[in-house]
Amino acid sequence: MEFKDTFNTIETSPSSVLFKEKNSKFFGYAFPILSDDQVKSIIDSLRKEHPNAGHFCYAYQIGTDTITYRANDDGEPSNSAGMPIYGQIQSFSVTNILIVVVRIFGGVKLGVGGLITAYKTTAQMILETCEIVEKTIDIHFIITFDYVNMNKVMRVIKEKKLEIVTQEMEINEIFEQPTGKIEIKTRKKNAETIFDIFNSIFEINIKRL
Repeated sequence: MEFKDTFNTIETSPSSVLFKEKNSKFFGYAFPILSDDQVKSIIDSLRKEHPNAGHFCYAYQIGTDTITYRANDDGEPSNSAGMPIYGQIQSFSVTNILIVVVRIFGGVKLGVGGLITAYKTTAQMILETCEIVEKTIDIHFIITFDYVNMNKVMRVIKEKKLEIVTQEMEINEIFEQPTGKIEIKTRKKNAETIFDIFNSIFEINIKRL
């Protein structure tokens, strides 16, 4: 089985799309998100943008190893809006994304089947306009060491082409020796090897964040 340490997502929101069905208008939006805390403010801003809309249905997925998702029908018949939207998120294999479909009722009822098709189609349309990017799943480590071991640490970082996230030096109050602390990140598939390399070097401590 191939080890997978990448995921697909979006980094920017494309322009909205519009799908019409029997005088009802369905506006589709896509947003990159990293937390469900972001959802409410996005929905609130769309409510201001569409004061005449009756439904703000959405679905989102967050995470890579551990997936969090939610589908919301916002007053439409159960599973006629949120789940069709979420189904398209799954079809496009994207995460860390929120899809919102705003409906303005046109006076003609669509029925459950019609609603499912309309919300699914609008979600598909907006996802087709998204620029989907592939990102790596990264593992972060903190390395701590006495200053005299700085060269050992930096040699491994350079040889393994590791990315330094933060770096700081401070004075150990007990021994009055300068100590270093570096946060690095590496692709998930390399994480175990990197941990073992640093863990095997005497007087250098490494822990996973």
